[in-house]
Amino acid sequence: MSTPTGFMEFTRHLPGDRSPLERVNDWQEFHKHLTEQELQRQGARCMDCGTPYCHTGIEMIGGTSGCPLHNLIPEWNHLIYRGLWRDALERLHKTNNFPEFTGRVCPAPCEGSCTVGLIGQPVTIKTIEQAIVDRGFEEGWIVAEPPAHCTGHKVAVVGSGPAGLACAAQLNKAGHEVTVYERADRIGGLLMYGIPAMKLDKKIVQRRVDLLAAEGVKFVTNTEIGKDIMTQQLIDQYDAVVLCGGATRPRKFEIEGSHLHGVHYAMPFLNGTIKSYLDSGLQDRQYISAAGKDVIVIGGGDTGSDCVATALRHGCRSITQFGTHVKAPLERDSLANPWPQFPNVYTLDYAQEEAKALYGEDPREFSIMTTRFVGDEQGNLKELHTVQIKRTVDGEGRKTYEPVPGTERVFPAQLALVAIGFDGPETTMIDELGLETDRRSNVKARYGKYNTNVDKVFAAGDMRRGQSLVVWAIQEGREAAREVNKFLTGDGILA
Repeated sequence: MSTPTGFMEFTRHLPGDRSPLERVNDWQEFHKHLTEQELQRQGARCMDCGTPYCHTGIEMIGGTSGCPLHNLIPEWNHLIYRGLWRDALERLHKTNNFPEFTGRVCPAPCEGSCTVGLIGQPVTIKTIEQAIVDRGFEEGWIVAEPPAHCTGHKVAVVGSGPAGLACAAQLNKAGHEVTVYERADRIGGLLMYGIPAMKLDKKIVQRRVDLLAAEGVKFVTNTEIGKDIMTQQLIDQYDAVVLCGGATRPRKFEIEGSHLHGVHYAMPFLNGTIKSYLDSGLQDRQYISAAGKDVIVIGGGDTGSDCVATALRHGCRSITQFGTHVKAPLERDSLANPWPQFPNVYTLDYAQEEAKALYGEDPREFSIMTTRFVGDEQGNLKELHTVQIKRTVDGEGRKTYEPVPGTERVFPAQLALVAIGFDGPETTMIDELGLETDRRSNVKARYGKYNTNVDKVFAAGDMRRGQSLVVWAIQEGREAAREVNKFLTGDGILA
């Protein structure tokens, strides 16, 4: 606890963002920062709640409540209040390898379950988390710490997203020789190529990658396991293999006209833009451009929002985002959505805020479904046909959608971006090794939580649990590293 009355003395205060009309003209991070005094006041709002739900990290009714990493949030809030920044950084790094990532891109389920939120606005946990780690880098407190000893065991990690990097970091810290394989030309997985630069500056990702390399982690890029190197070769060469390849297979959206030029899945659109930006500042034109086009984004989640923000920076003519979900209420429904569930309330994400500033209104259309794409004589997309829908959920949680007669509409569009989620991991490595999968096609764990049915092979992150949050991926990577260490040494304790 910081001060017994802090949550009554101080109100919640966020750092704010750069003006939407300013930031849509560049690819720089858009968040501003609080002063040290303001951060101390925000830390003082953390109360002596007895049971801090903010670090429980459990799933409730399809959402996450509390921090999956079980961050020691009350501890570092108290340390910030007292001005003990380096101690706060030490507490933060005990549970989170990459707070500079989660502090920027995590939706902060910790704040949704903050006890102060029962009677008012929650503590600004995410803001404080980012401030702690950013100061750690600024002050030079975060430096490479190679392991003091080497076990002689060799581990291969396939995939360099948040799960793969967290797993590699923990295993390297334990003294194992770790090599991370990545099929892209840069390390970072979804951190590098899946999240736009304005949400997560790629220099920040590279800074952590460089730090891991200095600590002894080996990185191999432009190498696809199952293609450039057979998966069985890794098993033969290493004492353990951890698969962290993500859930990158897009959910199919095959309706009339989906073959038309101008209909694309979200990730090629986002990845191509980020790569072109990093390679040439977008000068090479090697990306799907939204410039001058009417753009429809199909999907109401974070990936869809990132598509909106990216299309705006391309210079699209108009932007509309479709979602099958109903418009959320302005205030939390205490019966249908009680604390400590993540609050389901109407908000404008950064992308919708930008679109509204440019075009005057929220770009989202709710409870809507695309029925067909229509093209011109040359096979180019020209419009989308839609219908409003009513969603029902049966006793087993299955959702069904019924069209509402008389609500048909037509939207002009030359570019449609499909962002409706993923159907699990790609199957190359799964098929080659004969790995068991669950009903959602994710790699199935057997003995421990992360062991597969193949000896020496482990799986973690979205490849094991399905599409999820960055914070869950980091937790998965850390726990998989613990299982691998136990397999190699018999020791289940891993710092």
